[in-house]
Amino acid sequence: MPMTIAKPLPDIAGPGLSVIFCGLNPGLSAAASGHHFVGRGNRFWRVLHLAGFTPGQIAPEDDASLLAHGLGVTSVVGRPTAGVDDLARAEFVAAAARFEPWIRRHAPRHVAFLGKAAYAAMMGRRSVPWGQQVDPFGGAVAWVLPNPSGRNLAFSQDALVAAYRELRLSAEHDAAGRLK
Repeated sequence: MPMTIAKPLPDIAGPGLSVIFCGLNPGLSAAASGHHFVGRGNRFWRVLHLAGFTPGQIAPEDDASLLAHGLGVTSVVGRPTAGVDDLARAEFVAAAARFEPWIRRHAPRHVAFLGKAAYAAMMGRRSVPWGQQVDPFGGAVAWVLPNPSGRNLAFSQDALVAAYRELRLSAEHDAAGRLK
């Protein structure tokens, strides 16, 4: 049986997005399926719903439906791996030359990095705080949220929901201010 080579996931992006969620890189199962956050135990879709971004929980195979909610999703590093430990900091640094202009071109109002590693590396910092960042990224308000992977045992589902809800409330407040 021939070995299947995992491919990078397609970006789900469009004009006028409120938030684009940036995973660190695709997992092998996500890359094989062609859909974001399909790994067993990944809490992204449930957390997104519980934080109020979507009226119901989206199935990974319906990931393109995020656009209808003003949301998008992409990966900082396109190379699929079994886990984030298989990525080197240098891969995130190298991705910055492509990724920052990509964000600027798509112009979401907020960009949410799911985990600290990518944003810290691309900003040339050793560490960054959780939540809204002082510096924008690609012209968007930058956020660093906990990674929803089931392997991330440092954050309970409730803690993830609270962090993601904070972004949602901020994005709604910003949008309301723009409408006035």
